Amino acid sequence: MKDRFQIRRDKLRSILKKDGVNAMIVTNFINVAYLTGFTGDDSYLLVTQDGDTLISDFRYSEQIEKECSELAAYIRPAEESSPKAALKLLNAVTPKRLGVESASMTLALRDLFAAAMDGWEFVGMQSPVERLRMIKDKSEIDLMRKAGVIAARAFECVKAGLRAEQTEIELKNQLEHVMKQFGAENASFSSIIAVGPWASLCHATPGDRRVQQGELLLIDWGATYKGYMSDNTRTLITTPKPSQKLRKLYEIVLQAHRESAAAIAPGKRCRDVDAIARSIITDAGYGKFFGHGLGHGLGLEIHENPRFNTVAETILEPGMVLTVEPGIYLPNWGGIRIEDDYLVTKTGAENLTPRLPIDFDAMVTDVD
Repeated sequence: MKDRFQIRRDKLRSILKKDGVNAMIVTNFINVAYLTGFTGDDSYLLVTQDGDTLISDFRYSEQIEKECSELAAYIRPAEESSPKAALKLLNAVTPKRLGVESASMTLALRDLFAAAMDGWEFVGMQSPVERLRMIKDKSEIDLMRKAGVIAARAFECVKAGLRAEQTEIELKNQLEHVMKQFGAENASFSSIIAVGPWASLCHATPGDRRVQQGELLLIDWGATYKGYMSDNTRTLITTPKPSQKLRKLYEIVLQAHRESAAAIAPGKRCRDVDAIARSIITDAGYGKFFGHGLGHGLGLEIHENPRFNTVAETILEPGMVLTVEPGIYLPNWGGIRIEDDYLVTKTGAENLTPRLPIDFDAMVTDVD
């Protein structure tokens, strides 16, 4: 029985055949991992109509045997570079029409191949592996659920122990440490922790600003589990008596989040889902303060296709996973963002982190 990695390579092979390409060199290490199960780096994958070969070096020979023993591997000698190893294997391929990853192959690498491969035709492939990665299989979804559980548990711990005078960087380090204690390999990205007015910076860098009562505390974080990522944002209100303005703005963002998430379903166009959240925020008078897309795909990378934005024409399909993260950011006041990860199902969407509440009252946290 074929394993999931062989099935993925066969799907790629079908794409190549349809495009009249008889071989492809995969140089994006993340794509190599997706197609083989190999978790190392500095390795290429040669895919042909007759079979596949992982090109690596001595450092990974034992690891390759453990992670993908059914896959042919070429362990290059120390004096032979990965491009030269690939060229050696490509000499046996006919006809000479090579697909390359135009979205990630450097110009220098492309020129190196072209100089050594006289008579070959190079075909720039527009992210064929990334297109396959948009649809997650059951094993990927299970890993993303686990990543979400780890991230949620860590956030709950940090929130329960939140106190005044903690700095943003202290909270960042604490949150990422607790995620690792709960089983994460790493944080999915450098966690964003922003106090008060700094929450208006969508990707604020944590610093020495301290948590105080009566302010906003925006936390954007995620966990990586066996390569797969989660991504959430919560905006805590660090006062038992929040202002009416704060409540009003939060409820606008909350409505945008809920209504756009409820609209996710197979057959929907991504920009139409984005438009639902955008119209709610715009009708409330804050459209110019929501300047980013509604969300993005995620999986082996924190930002993948498809995207929710004003121009995204992708049609949603079961197995896609995207964030929903509307926000309002007022300079010198602060920002509010609510973000969760949604799996497109056959009938709608599933929140992959359902244990994390998003209601306003659940965000109120007295730090005195």
